[in-house]
Amino acid sequence: MSNRVYIFDTTLRDGEQSPGCSMTVPEKLRMARKLVELGVDILEAGFPIASDGDFEAVDAVSREYPWVQVAALARSCTLDVERAAAALKMPNGRASTRFSLPALFT
Repeated sequence: MSNRVYIFDTTLRDGEQSPGCSMTVPEKLRMARKLVELGVDILEAGFPIASDGDFEAVDAVSREYPWVQVAALARSCTLDVERAAAALKMPNGRASTRFSLPALFT
């Protein structure tokens, strides 16, 4: 078993949750560059179904840093997953899904 710790960073997506902290695509690319320089393994770049801007950001980050794993947030529904997959056209992308606990028990 490896003792390697992989860093999955959500700054590009979750960092926008504070009021007044939204980022443009160029700003996300600049932040992604710094995260890559820090050695982050996986960048969660956005929530593509939420807006065209998030879709563009996920696409741009995955194209700019093809050697880094880029993730996109998607809820567990077909439309979300398809939108995330479309934004992650690069082979290193992955969709990060979230499941609502009440949905699992209904």
